[in-house]
Amino acid sequence: MINTKIYKAVYSLSEKLMAAAEQENRELFDSLYAELEAICIENENTAKDHPEQWETLADFTEELEDAVVIYEKALVKAKEANSKDHMSSIAFSMAKVKIDLGQTVDAIKNLKEAKISANKIEDNELKAEIDDLLEELS
Repeated sequence: MINTKIYKAVYSLSEKLMAAAEQENRELFDSLYAELEAICIENENTAKDHPEQWETLADFTEELEDAVVIYEKALVKAKEANSKDHMSSIAFSMAKVKIDLGQTVDAIKNLKEAKISANKIEDNELKAEIDDLLEELS
C-alpha cells in the first residue's frame, strides 16, 4: 500500500506536470519532474518505496529509452509487492513505449505479461486496451 502522503504528492505532481505540458511550460515541467524524481529517489529501497511513484515518473520521462528503464524498475517493485494492478498497467505502458521505439517483439512480450497480470484485476478498461493492442500487433 502506498503511503498516503506520498500518493497525494505524486498525484498532485502528475496533475501539475500534465498542465505544464499542455501549456508547453518547459521550465515548470522540468522543475516538477525533478521534484517527482526526488521523491522516488528519496523513498527508494525504504518502506515508502512503491511502484506507483516509479510508474508515474516513467509516464513523464520524455526520453523513451530512459522511460523503459524506469518502467522496468517499477515492474520489479510491483512484482516484489505482487501488485497485479501495477504489474499490468506498468507492463502495458512499457509496451506502448517499446512500440514507439520500434521494439515490437519486446512490446508483445510486455503485453502478454500484462494480460496475465490483468486476469486478477477489476479494471476492465485496461484489460480491453491490453487485448486490443495485443491483437493489433499479432
